[in-house]
Amino acid sequence: MKNRLRVLRAELGWSQADLAERLDVSRQSVNAIETGKYDPSLPLAFRIARLFERPIEAIFEDESDSSS
Repeated sequence: MKNRLRVLRAELGWSQADLAERLDVSRQSVNAIETGKYDPSLPLAFRIARLFERPIEAIFEDESDSSS
């Protein structure tokens, strides 16, 4: 799953540790999500969307949809 997490985080000047603290997850989890090694759970995806005040679809994109 592709995502815009790194871009959104950078726009706010937050480090991975800053974002991890706000989401109550580890910095390693943030890194894994940003690099596409880990897809967040649905509850975590909702927390991310609320934190950035955007719909989930504006942050996460199913890679199979991008080829259409």
